[in-house]
Amino acid sequence: MAEQQIRRATIAGTGMYVPEKIVKNQFFNDLYQKDIDTFLREQRNIFERRWMREDQSTSDLILPAAEKALKNSGITAKDLDLIIVSTDTPDYLSPSTASVVQYKLGAEKAGTYDINTACAGFVTALDIASKYIAADENYQNILVVGAYAMSKWLNLDDYKIATLFADGAGACVVRAAPAGEKGFLASHLWTDGQYHDYMGIYAGGSWKPVNQDVLDKKEHLLAFPKRIPPETNGIHWPRISRILFDRIGKMPQDVNHFFITQFNVQSIYETLDRLEVPRERAHYVMDRFGYTGSASIGMCLADAVEQKKLKKGDLCFFIGSGGGMSMAALALEWGYDT
Repeated sequence: MAEQQIRRATIAGTGMYVPEKIVKNQFFNDLYQKDIDTFLREQRNIFERRWMREDQSTSDLILPAAEKALKNSGITAKDLDLIIVSTDTPDYLSPSTASVVQYKLGAEKAGTYDINTACAGFVTALDIASKYIAADENYQNILVVGAYAMSKWLNLDDYKIATLFADGAGACVVRAAPAGEKGFLASHLWTDGQYHDYMGIYAGGSWKPVNQDVLDKKEHLLAFPKRIPPETNGIHWPRISRILFDRIGKMPQDVNHFFITQFNVQSIYETLDRLEVPRERAHYVMDRFGYTGSASIGMCLADAVEQKKLKKGDLCFFIGSGGGMSMAALALEWGYDT
């Protein structure tokens, strides 16, 4: 009896959305009465970012990104079997933002859940979706979303944090790859949990419920209580990449596109330098959109697709990291010409 072939997953279409409000670096120069712009441009590659309106929520950012991904995949919301939303800025503490998205999209048969591995979330969600496709043929179309609404959790008293973060959403549809195509190749998840209390939103859960004292001290907002060693990403992004290279039998020079968390351009440069590949192999969106956390890699991918950078058969690497300290890497062979 012939061995049953495992279904491989592929990305069928992408989409992204950013709010209309543009906040340029000059805004912070004026607010803090100091030169913030030079550091942001030269060290972070950030020139401007987008912030959402007061009446918008995370699900409002997701909806247009998801609709674009569905259209570009040639399906409708009614074809979705599952919706996975990666965010650490949800609409509510409970229930899931994915359930809100399911309702707003009209995805009547789709199951839903949120995941939170901070800024590693989009890559983690891709990994999860690919395993659903491989394991269960009842899952045909899975919507994966990374979304970020961090402007609502910024403490404007802290210029080192408030100047970096922005809002947006990136989405894609994951489905089974056609027979003979490779699609998703390998993944690796890793966490260094000693850094769990170094950066995050630490009020609102069971550890520190929100009360008036918390609000007065602004402890419900994004904070960096401790400093993560600046070399962390530059060390571990190449390390986890090499794990995947060994698994798939490829070399760094074989990768056509790197999509990496858009937090610190210097860490991306350091990673590519250590892997001995040109810095142009990575795609960048932080110059226009700032740091969009769990949305940044999904937005980066969608932007590259819009620019028609990807070709069928291209080897793509996704590398994400975020608070926790959580990291995720994934390799795939791109399935269509953009």
